[in-house]
Amino acid sequence: MSRSTRWVVVGVVLALVVLLLAPFVYSELTEGRTPPPLGLQTPGETSPAVESPAPGPFDVDGRWVVGPGSAAGFRAERLGVPRDEATVVGSTQDVTGSVEVLSGEATTSRVEVATATITTGDMVEDALLRRVLEVDVYPTSVFALTTPLDVAAVEDATGPVLLEASGTLTLRDVTEPVTVALEVQRSGEGLQVDGAIAVRFSDYGIGAPQLAPVEVRDEGTVEVRLLLSRTPG
Repeated sequence: MSRSTRWVVVGVVLALVVLLLAPFVYSELTEGRTPPPLGLQTPGETSPAVESPAPGPFDVDGRWVVGPGSAAGFRAERLGVPRDEATVVGSTQDVTGSVEVLSGEATTSRVEVATATITTGDMVEDALLRRVLEVDVYPTSVFALTTPLDVAAVEDATGPVLLEASGTLTLRDVTEPVTVALEVQRSGEGLQVDGAIAVRFSDYGIGAPQLAPVEVRDEGTVEVRLLLSRTPG
């Protein structure tokens, strides 16, 4: 075999090795890059740092909109894996919405999340997630407040205020009543709202297909972190 022929053979073999190992290498490179939990209502976790509140009196009334830096997602427990690998977390920053506050009460609130952009850091789990959520048909999830919520305590508080809000959560075009555990605090000239909703995925028709490579418990948590800014006027 000539030298040039040997190099051609070596090149073909290397190309095949790269093709065969590419998925494994990708998995190894992305391992540990799962978006961190949003840190909401979980023992042992702390809320993210907020900006120091702007000086002077603070009026919570007005229309507040969801701004950059906001995030939403879910947390669930994998089945049949080691304990240190059990938690799967997905999140996205494609979050929009608004809150109307009048006389210290949040009267209306609607938050929309682009479920099609939720990522876990694992391409297999991401593909499965998009499949079970049917994101091509149901690209967004929605939370809507159903009962006015007293938020007046935020005006004078120097730290987070713990609240519970009643509303509805819509996933895959299924709407269920939910209770949201909230932590609301001033951040700069705005507000930071951290929230967690305990959910049963099967209530929304969500479940892993047969022979799926990943399965999770039916109970999980939907999480949000909203950075709210007041609209003029």
